[in-house]
Order: sequence, then C-alpha cells, then structure tokens
Amino acid sequence: MMNADLKRKIRKLKQFEAAVRAQNNMGDDISLVWDKFFDLRETGKNTAIYGISKLSTMSKDEYKAVIEEYFARVYYEVYIFSGIIDAPVYDTILLDKLGLPPVADEAVVKKRFRELAKEHHPDKGGDAGKFIELMNVYRELCNSVFIR
Repeated sequence: MMNADLKRKIRKLKQFEAAVRAQNNMGDDISLVWDKFFDLRETGKNTAIYGISKLSTMSKDEYKAVIEEYFARVYYEVYIFSGIIDAPVYDTILLDKLGLPPVADEAVVKKRFRELAKEHHPDKGGDAGKFIELMNVYRELCNSVFIR
C-alpha cells in the first residue's frame, strides 16, 4: 500500500473515533486511542505503537489485526465511559508489555512486576536498560487504571 493511501485510511480512523466519541458525549478531555496507536510522521521518532513505516511493511492480515485491535480499544473505552464495564481495568497495551492478559487484576500485575524486577535488576546481573523500561511500564500501568 502506498504511504499516501495508507495515511489517508489511518486519518479516516481518527475521524471515525471522533464521531463515536461525539455520539456518546465523551467530550474532548479524554485522549484519543488513535494517538496511542498511530503516528504518521516519517521522522522515525514514532511515539505510538504503529508508525507509518511499520504499517507500510505489514501484510494485509497484520494490518487487519491492527485495525481490529484499534476498533476493539475504541469501543472498550466507550463502554468504560458509559459505565457498561464497572470493574477496575488496566491499559491492555501496557499489560501486554508485561506479558499479562487483558483481564489481569492488581495482584497479578504486582506479582508479575516483582518477578520481572528480580530478573532484570542490575544488582542481580540483569540489564539496567530493561529494568528501567520495566519500571516505566509499571509506573505508567499504575497510573493507567481506566476505572478507579
């Protein structure tokens, strides 16, 4: 797929999400899922999960999976906002970075973090870079509970 066509399609997803949010009276104070998923800059300094260079090299099936994941996340946030889901739920992207399922609760998150911290701690022979990354993911995860 040409980058120009791909960018146009990804931008349409942003418009779609804005329309879904408006339809559900979600307001503008909640950040878009699109911003976490997509970065269309060519600079290589992508701040999202899927940069344009990564998207342009995907197969049709990989691209389809990304779009399905995106739609699931958009509607997941709509359900949270509307109160359809009322249990504490963590950011599934961050849970995935720890190798945890989307339904992980606080105890599971804490346990997994401690396991990985022991494994990657520099004093125990682990990689300092991986340990810092782990700490950042855990800190962000603790601050990302969708419903408190």
